[in-house]
Amino acid sequence: MRRNHPLNRLICQVLAASALSFGATAQAIKPMPTGEMILNLKKLNVLGSAMYIAAHPDDENTIMLSWLAKERKVRTSYLSITRGDGGQNLIGPEQAELMGLIRTQELLAARSIDGPEQYFTRANDFGFSKTTEETLQIWGKDAVLGDVVWRIRNLRPDVIICRFPPDARAGHGNHSASAALAEEAFAAAADPTKFTEQLKFVKPWQAKRIVWNTFNFGTVAQTQKPAEKDFIQVDIGVYNPLLGKSYNEIAAESRSQHKSQGFGVPRGRGARPEYLVHKAGEKATKDAFDGVDITWSRVKGSEGIQDLINEAVSKFNPEKPETIVPILVKAYQKVEGIQDEYWKTQKRKEIESLIVACSGLYFEANPNEFSAVRGEKVNVALSYIKRSDANVSLKKVHLTGFEKDTTLTQSLGNNELNRITFPVTIPANQPLTQPYWLAEKKMGKGMYRVDDASIIGLPEKPADLQAELTFTIEGKDFTFKTPVIYKYTDEVRGELYRTYEIRPEVTANIADKVYVFADNQPKEVEVTLKANKADARGSVALEVPKGWKVDPTTTIFQFSNKYQEQKVVFKVSPADITHAGASEATFRAVVTTPSGTSDKGLLTVAYDHIPPQTLFPVAEAKIVKLDIKKKGNNIGYIMGAGDEVASALRQIGYKVTMLGEKELDEDLSKYDAIVVGVRAYNTEPRLKFYQKKLMEYVQNGGNMVVQYQVNNNLQKVDGGLGPYDFKLSRDRVTVEEAEIRFLKPEHPILNVPNEITAKDFDGWIQERGLYFSNEWDGKYETIISSNDPNEKPADGGLLYAKYGKGNYIFTGYAFFRQLPAGVSGAYRLFANLISVGK
Repeated sequence: MRRNHPLNRLICQVLAASALSFGATAQAIKPMPTGEMILNLKKLNVLGSAMYIAAHPDDENTIMLSWLAKERKVRTSYLSITRGDGGQNLIGPEQAELMGLIRTQELLAARSIDGPEQYFTRANDFGFSKTTEETLQIWGKDAVLGDVVWRIRNLRPDVIICRFPPDARAGHGNHSASAALAEEAFAAAADPTKFTEQLKFVKPWQAKRIVWNTFNFGTVAQTQKPAEKDFIQVDIGVYNPLLGKSYNEIAAESRSQHKSQGFGVPRGRGARPEYLVHKAGEKATKDAFDGVDITWSRVKGSEGIQDLINEAVSKFNPEKPETIVPILVKAYQKVEGIQDEYWKTQKRKEIESLIVACSGLYFEANPNEFSAVRGEKVNVALSYIKRSDANVSLKKVHLTGFEKDTTLTQSLGNNELNRITFPVTIPANQPLTQPYWLAEKKMGKGMYRVDDASIIGLPEKPADLQAELTFTIEGKDFTFKTPVIYKYTDEVRGELYRTYEIRPEVTANIADKVYVFADNQPKEVEVTLKANKADARGSVALEVPKGWKVDPTTTIFQFSNKYQEQKVVFKVSPADITHAGASEATFRAVVTTPSGTSDKGLLTVAYDHIPPQTLFPVAEAKIVKLDIKKKGNNIGYIMGAGDEVASALRQIGYKVTMLGEKELDEDLSKYDAIVVGVRAYNTEPRLKFYQKKLMEYVQNGGNMVVQYQVNNNLQKVDGGLGPYDFKLSRDRVTVEEAEIRFLKPEHPILNVPNEITAKDFDGWIQERGLYFSNEWDGKYETIISSNDPNEKPADGGLLYAKYGKGNYIFTGYAFFRQLPAGVSGAYRLFANLISVGK
């Protein structure tokens, strides 16, 4: 039994909540076209539930999800065990938890198209894993299993569908672990002796069956029947005339939201057979829901509800949908009388959503600015309108979080926009607004810490500040919630929304994540202060390790205007360390104002395809004192999918020039080395046109270092990526502590200008490397070798070749992760790669 699940009384509030909530933190009411109204009306008579389980964002079969939600009309959810934190980023430099932040929003965008609900566990995607055992050990099996059981008991799926098998066929330890957890949770959720602390709030739940949705990614064999005997076949490529699309087309739009992963796909059409292999529970013979009563007959006391819904369907007029609102209100009142709390809650929400849509109701609460601080006075404008002849009046408005009420009786006319402005004050104890799973330090490498169990697994925390509107509709009171959300207009993209943020009074951002001290000389550290309120004043100081010095010790600031910024510079001198080797520590910026002290920075992740995401990390940076030498000074850098290697190279004294088309057209001989960023040959089509010139640069005496590239979607480059042929593979070393063997210990790469030892491979993060070469021309030399446990040596992670007067190097070792993380040995080795032959 798991004893550390932090359940608390807020779970009762969440499970018992009856008010319909629209949006989470950065969404408005989504319009419901009449085709969807009809579909959702018919869905009211379907009482079934399905849960799809996989490991990461974009693992899910979006065609299957849309088919379940919109064709079978069952309540559908996708439980992604992780948020995809360990994935690569094709659109920017974000890694780790920031990558997970982006992919969470991409999943929400996908679900808004294909229809299911989105959930997670607290597990962290720590990177590629080759075994189920390693994954579960790092995640912490009991903790993540408890999260899966908790979500099953909440959502009560009749059918659980896994994307992967629980074995090596899954191709990734996270994938196979998701299936292993799903199968174990299938039984544990029904066992009253497992995770008993949950049973104060939910009951054990036995799903009818668990199946595996088989797959063959990227091949025409997607429709090939599985080898297993116990399976059923379903056609999910159906065309839905109410939506004007097939589920193939809907799924393509959904999957294309995963832009950070480069998963834009074409819209498919036509039949799409899929196979569901039996794993546990009762076997299905024809249909995934065999033996499951998905009608109102499964609920006691539901007599008459189905007839009312059928009446609403038959009388629905797409030009006057409000005519069925009285019938929906009667159905709602009938649903209130049933005993099954799960289906009562679910069907009330569905009917409420239809009542809002058919009545033409729209409402939102918008503050006058996108952020505020505790204690600040703000204005919140409440707008509401009814665009129909439905009998609706507004009875009460309550601003949750501000504890402000307005009671009124206002009959709403057809298409008459109403607006009320409330002057309110942000509570003094209001929490900062940021992604809830990033608010505390992780419990370990494999699990995020979430102290409030009521929100575990939710994609976002419900907004703390909300407007509750009580309407009287056909004589019945309904209370709907909408988040206080900032609305603005972009000149290109039009009307947009973003989360209303509660911020610290003043934030401090340190310019770089890592500061590398190669000697005892001081470095300047720039800190950007930002006022998040008017008339902010105080001081800022750097707290450094013992023996280090800062000048000045404190800097005074005073801001007149909100959002005003000021840069302050500190001179940091390292402790006098004369011995060889490296030492690492951190320092942080501390802001003091009349309200107290804060060590929070400000980080906003902003891309056009997701709402801006803001968090307030500790304003700290890593300092690395190491013995490092370098040769050459002038580096040209070709950016690929986005990384922070160029900034890291500047930290050790290189002058780095970013090479775009203009710079590549110029004379390249002025560069001591040219470094190609990660996946540049995957994302930059222009590179194939400059490859000949780059090889001439090497032949004439230049150094070229190419970081990892992916073997699919690779630009077709005449002559290959290097001066001699080599092939990329999917080979990788995922264990960051894996032994490194020196194949040529006397080679200059391991000795000049820095003598590389095994110690330089200590402290690496996430992985050793990825997409190593597995075949290469004999003119290449292999320098180092490594491998994961019980695997053969992978020698193709670092290839070196002399070409003409110059030097060419390919490396799959993950410098793009190590250098921004301040891994000292990675700096020393990369300096050698750049310096070779100099």
